[in-house]
Amino acid sequence: MKKKNSDTNRTGMYKALLALKTEEEAVAFMEDLCSINELKSMEQRYQVAELLNEGRIYKDILETTGASSATISRVNRSLQYGTGGYELIFDRLAGCDEE
Repeated sequence: MKKKNSDTNRTGMYKALLALKTEEEAVAFMEDLCSINELKSMEQRYQVAELLNEGRIYKDILETTGASSATISRVNRSLQYGTGGYELIFDRLAGCDEE
C-alpha cells in the first residue's frame, strides 16, 4: 500500500523552503502553496508561540491574537514537549537581532 504523504513529497517541499532566499520569496511561495485560511492559522500559531516564549499569559495572548484557548494550549505543548523547532527558530532569530 502506498503512503499518503511519502518521504519524497515531504523532502521536496522542505528543500523548496530551504531554497528561498528572501522574505519576499517566502511570502510568494507560501501564498502559492497555502490557502488564505491555512496561512492565517499558521501565522496565528507562530504569533502565539512568540508570545508564550516571551512569558505572556494565556489571557493576554487570547486578547492579542484572537486564538482559542485550545490553540494556545496546543502551541504551548509544542513548545514544551515538541521537537525543538520553535526553540531553534527563536534562538536563530535572536542571533540575527544581535548582529
